[in-house]
Amino acid sequence: MHTIKAHAKVNIFLKITGHKDGYHTLLSRFIRVDDLYDTITLKPCKSESFTIDGCEGIPTESNTIYKAYKALLEHTGNSDIKELFDTHKVVVTKNIPSQAGLGGGSSDAAAFMRLVNEVCNLQIGTEELAQIGSTIGADLPFFIYNYPSANVSGFGEIVERFDEKPLSVELYTPKIGCDTTIVYKAFKKYLLQDISPMSYFGWDRLDSRTLLNIVVDPISLNDLYPAALISYPKLEELDREGWFFSGSGSTFFKVIN
Repeated sequence: MHTIKAHAKVNIFLKITGHKDGYHTLLSRFIRVDDLYDTITLKPCKSESFTIDGCEGIPTESNTIYKAYKALLEHTGNSDIKELFDTHKVVVTKNIPSQAGLGGGSSDAAAFMRLVNEVCNLQIGTEELAQIGSTIGADLPFFIYNYPSANVSGFGEIVERFDEKPLSVELYTPKIGCDTTIVYKAFKKYLLQDISPMSYFGWDRLDSRTLLNIVVDPISLNDLYPAALISYPKLEELDREGWFFSGSGSTFFKVIN
């Protein structure tokens, strides 16, 4: 049996920098949340097809872990990968809420790729593994690099480690799920024309604690927050002073140390 942790993330800031080829580009500071994680386990089990337990309600073909499996197979052509899942199933122990801006599905897929790379001795370098992951989702490269803190840019594929003292954060996830696609569509329709690169110039060089002390408005920090408010107006009732908004939501966070 082989096991790996798939950590959550929060975005200290997230700025949309443009729109190209049907996708948004961004600049964001991601930090890993060390005390919130899913667990991915490869458990011995004879199976006629790729099997995932713990993600009920999600068709296998739509699961990011299955997409990661297919991407690894296609990229490597290594029969050891298929043989591994003829004799093992994937068991996911979920702790990260879905549609919460914490990257749970992406983190699960990235951790799965790192684990399979190790178990099957594929010897794929981290940069190459991140490139494969970027074909599945924009957040995967950050989780594949597994840095405690990083500046992420482009379509999510550019991940640069940021050295800073780790932050402890408290999370609050309301019973509102935010569909990332809907939030991005709202941003493109209502807010894309208003982006101003000078408004966040130099943010990528400030440590996260300093930035949160200087820019206290969660709407200024996260371009997707106003888009989420447009898409899910009830979020406005939950806004509390000193709390910030992660990704496309719906999780709020604050620093506790």
